[in-house]
Amino acid sequence: MGQLSLKKYVWKCVLGAEVAYGVCLLGGFIPLRSAKGTELHYALFETLPGFTWINLESVVLGAVYVFAFAWIFGWYYVWMHNSSLEGTK
Repeated sequence: MGQLSLKKYVWKCVLGAEVAYGVCLLGGFIPLRSAKGTELHYALFETLPGFTWINLESVVLGAVYVFAFAWIFGWYYVWMHNSSLEGTK
């Protein structure tokens, strides 16, 4: 496997993270879990600084956080992968 493209890989990480974020937000409205599970679900979202459960500003702020974390993860992953290949040339 050759080097990863930073631009392509990072944007795929961002897209996947944002889709997962949206699914998790929707999961807060679907009563498929116990009351304790729902309470934990809400509490996990509220660990994001400034997030209060479901208002537009919080949803946008959460999306910005997810974007930033996914971008950092993607950049780090590509850097680690590509730098590990340099010794094999």
